[in-house]
Parts: sequence; C-alpha cells; structure tokens
Amino acid sequence: MKEEGLVSSYTVAQFKLFKSKVNEEPAKKILNRAFDHQSELAVVVSDLTYVRVNGKWNYVCLFVNLFNCEIIGHSAGANKTAELVYKALSSIRRPLHLIEMFHTDRGSKFKNQLIDDALKTFGIDRSLSMKGCPYDNAVAEAMFKFFKTEFSNGSYFSSLDPLKLELNDYVNWFNNIRIHGTLGYKSPVEYRLQTL
Repeated sequence: MKEEGLVSSYTVAQFKLFKSKVNEEPAKKILNRAFDHQSELAVVVSDLTYVRVNGKWNYVCLFVNLFNCEIIGHSAGANKTAELVYKALSSIRRPLHLIEMFHTDRGSKFKNQLIDDALKTFGIDRSLSMKGCPYDNAVAEAMFKFFKTEFSNGSYFSSLDPLKLELNDYVNWFNNIRIHGTLGYKSPVEYRLQTL
C-alpha cells in the first residue's frame, strides 16, 4: 500500500480508559468482556451512533448478536432516545424471549423505564459496561467502525427516509453477503444456518 500511495480508511482505536470507582447503576457488568459466545442469541449488544442527514445529526441504533455478529435489529431517527432503542428492539424478527442477555453502555437511552419494562417482559438479563469504558462494549464499538467506514462516511442523505431505506439495504448486505474472517469467511446468516 505504501509503494502505491494507498491509505487505509480504517484507523487505529483512539479510546482512552476512563478510570472511575463510581458505578451508580446496580446492574452489573455481567458480560465482563466475554465476547465469544457459542449459542444463538445468548448475548445481544447495542449502541447508537450519529449520521449526518441534510446537515443535521440523526442517529442509528443497531442490535448485534454476539454469536455470529449478525445485525438482528436496527432503527434510525432524528433523536437519540429510548424510543429509538425500542424501535430497534421491536424490529428483531426472532422470538425476544430467546435472548438471554442484553449488553450496552450506561447511556440513559438504554437504562430507562421503557427499556427496563421491555427486558423484564421477555425475561432478558441486563449487563452494563463499566462507567466511561468503551472496551466493555467493544463489539458494538467495532460494529460502528465497520458501519461508518462501509456505509455512512462519504454518504449524503437528504432526509431520514433515504437513510432508513439505505440502512435496510446495508443490514441485508452485511448479514447475507459480507463475509467475516472470524466466521470462517462466511456471512453471519450463512454461519448461523450452518451451525444450528
């Protein structure tokens, strides 16, 4: 790459660990960075990221199955709210009671009454990252690195509708066509179907 003058669009991680002994929420860090799970829907991780839409920030929420890195739920909206997370949860096309654990950071969009009630209804355990530590939600952070590099960076969205439409296409491509080295060079759906 150096000889050809090529520059990678992937960058080195720039996070710095935030040391704090304070952990206000009683929900524990159950996942504890154990990102390698051998059973379908054992752990689902999530986070939100921003996307520029007609000069303003809009937000995308993704739910990722740790078993095969498949995006099982997604939503896009103008505001970073619990309703956006709830829409992503509602978009999951598998029985929600099969999800054993839901892991996120400590943002208020994830830890609130709406999401608490939904998780309780389906018997899903909650795991929260340590305060200020993105490494505890590394899979979701890495997912957004792919998402921004492959989808949102360099894209122009005139309104929320084109973003939602193209997001659906990206999720379909990511799950059914894009191969992953960690899955034996299979797509997430192909890996899931071959291992079940």
